[in-house]
Amino acid sequence: MTSTPLVVLENVNKHFGDLHVLRDINLTVNSGEVVVVIGPSGSGKSTLCRTINRLETIDSGTITLDGQPLPAEGRGLAKLRSDVGMVFQSFNLFAHKTVLQNVTLGPTKVLRQGKAEAEKRGMELLDRVQIGDQAHKYPAQLSGGQQQRVAIARALAMNPKVILFDEPTSALDPEMVQEVLDVMTDLAREGMTMVVVTHEMGFARRAANRVIFMADGQIVEENTPDEFFTNPRSERAQDFLSKILTH
Repeated sequence: MTSTPLVVLENVNKHFGDLHVLRDINLTVNSGEVVVVIGPSGSGKSTLCRTINRLETIDSGTITLDGQPLPAEGRGLAKLRSDVGMVFQSFNLFAHKTVLQNVTLGPTKVLRQGKAEAEKRGMELLDRVQIGDQAHKYPAQLSGGQQQRVAIARALAMNPKVILFDEPTSALDPEMVQEVLDVMTDLAREGMTMVVVTHEMGFARRAANRVIFMADGQIVEENTPDEFFTNPRSERAQDFLSKILTH
């Protein structure tokens, strides 16, 4: 199977003031691949994720999506954001819109879909993440796990080329984590290209094609989940895993 590079970061650097948060990052995510990014807090994982849809700008280096450099602003940027879905830690749903309206907003406004078409597709996606019966409720009436599944449906509604997940379960109560991870695992199986920043090692083992381990703004190690979890090569990774896998 030939793999097509979809997201390519080359020598990417990013500073916040004096803090060098991304140091010479080189990463290629192929079409249909699930890349899970793990590492200690403050290692640059979320920043890395946010540079791919230009929520964070970079100081040097290049990022391309499907062979095209990321646009800086304007219409090109809106198009980029529809090609790159994003699921945040904090759901970011519109409180005054129903679940279905949250999902159809992008397709009608950005993709110029007709209302009926957008709603039909929106309902299909809500069924797919198993909350079709909640379509006419407002986000505040839903559990955190349900809200996050709405956010995933909303990202899918734009037919993105890749979806970024920035710690999608870290704001959830423990009993809701699994329902969100199950939806993500299904997406991975269906061949959605995904970049996932997470602390959920079980998901990384189960769903990732590749695990990227970051520390101090650098990619320290990357490998298959099996290799990474059973035989981490770097001291940083060994140390990190010994702290989290014993609990």
